[in-house]
Amino acid sequence: MTSTTSGKILLVEDDQNFGDVLRSYLEMNDYDVTLADDGIKGLESYHNGNFDLCILDVMMPRKDGFTVAKEIREKDTDMPIIFLTAKTLKEDVLQGFKIGADDYITKPFNSEELLFRIQAILKRTMQKEDPKEEVKEFFVSKYHFNYPLRILTFNKEEENEEKYKLSPKEAQLLRLFALKVNDVLTRSEALTKIWGEDNYFTARSMDVFVTKLRKYLSHDENLEIVNIHGNGFQLLEKDKAV
Repeated sequence: MTSTTSGKILLVEDDQNFGDVLRSYLEMNDYDVTLADDGIKGLESYHNGNFDLCILDVMMPRKDGFTVAKEIREKDTDMPIIFLTAKTLKEDVLQGFKIGADDYITKPFNSEELLFRIQAILKRTMQKEDPKEEVKEFFVSKYHFNYPLRILTFNKEEENEEKYKLSPKEAQLLRLFALKVNDVLTRSEALTKIWGEDNYFTARSMDVFVTKLRKYLSHDENLEIVNIHGNGFQLLEKDKAV
């Protein structure tokens, strides 16, 4: 999240006038808003950006809000999602929450109410991230990683220890791996958090940095960065893997 805004919001709304008014209102309240006027454009914006929350109209041409939400959930199970709808049918509300909606607001609505709901959701989700954000040092197998100093040490306290000074992006990427040892780090998460966007060129850049990290970690046969086809990578600590 940037320091000059309260958060980055993807707004997908097919009513251009309503979308423009809502975007202006949220921007007045210090949110960075990207507006898309149909579901397909909304997904394109999502894949090319780094958002803190998505607001999706349910009834849209080409691809409806429920479908957009399902595809977002395939990439990021934690992305906060608010549905906007003119429908009040119980079945539609239940479908939205089954997909994983964080909130559901019916048109017409009070803009201030929506603002309070956004603030509550972002406060909750950011609090969940805070404990991990506080981690500064990592011990992974025979390696010690000091993230603020960007120093990776092999066999710390031993006579044959080796130290590496990592570049900023190497350190950022290794930190994400260290936070998810033996779990999958998706390409999308790494690219949006470090490079700010997920596209062909940033993906190729990430591959270069993964290769560099593999070289740094090659002294320990217990560690391996493995490709997860079609998804991302996994920092595998073999003696602790299930």
